[in-house]
Amino acid sequence: MKDLLNINYWIFDLDNTLYSGQTEVFSEVDKKMSAFISKKMNVDLIKAKEIQKKYFYEYGTTLSGLMKQDSIDPHEFLEFVHDIDISWLPKDLKLKDELIKIKEKKFIFTNGSHAHVENVTKQLGIDGLFDGAFDIVDANFVPKPHIDPYKKIIDKFKIEPTKSILIEDIAHNLEQAKNLGMKTCWLENEEAFAKKDADKPYIDYKIKNLPSFLQKINILKAA
Repeated sequence: MKDLLNINYWIFDLDNTLYSGQTEVFSEVDKKMSAFISKKMNVDLIKAKEIQKKYFYEYGTTLSGLMKQDSIDPHEFLEFVHDIDISWLPKDLKLKDELIKIKEKKFIFTNGSHAHVENVTKQLGIDGLFDGAFDIVDANFVPKPHIDPYKKIIDKFKIEPTKSILIEDIAHNLEQAKNLGMKTCWLENEEAFAKKDADKPYIDYKIKNLPSFLQKINILKAA
């Protein structure tokens, strides 16, 4: 873990990473996606869910499939699906404390929207602690794990990949980061899609809890 003492750029996925997947925040977005597809395509929610998941697995995000197959306006989709009430999500004071201790650059890298980033970080109590966020619009609607958004976030924030780490809950989203020279960290979970490829050599670290992991790094730095 001492090699992480030289990290100058901390890059965090948002959903199921900065908050625990067990909170089921993303399930609220998931429901809104189904409702959007149901209304747009005039199908019931069961059929809408089938379309949603089919596009997700084939294109990386449901939105990519909707844009390519159904010419859906991406801005309309993002505004609708990320308009969720997560006022029940508790503040994460430990995460806040550990993020404050990290004096290097910190970024959020998400397939979601900036509005969703703002909503989640405010609710967690960690808004204002990041140097920037890169969303699906910044990526020109090309999602992780395609290599384009990784290159774009590097260019946008002048990131040095070899002095960076990406922390993600979806294992295969770490491959391109590793190919570009970043350290990689997978936040362990039991979701079948997210843990697929978790045994690949491009994953440098596996952790069970993000605040505890950051705490260990900060203790090492202070030693």
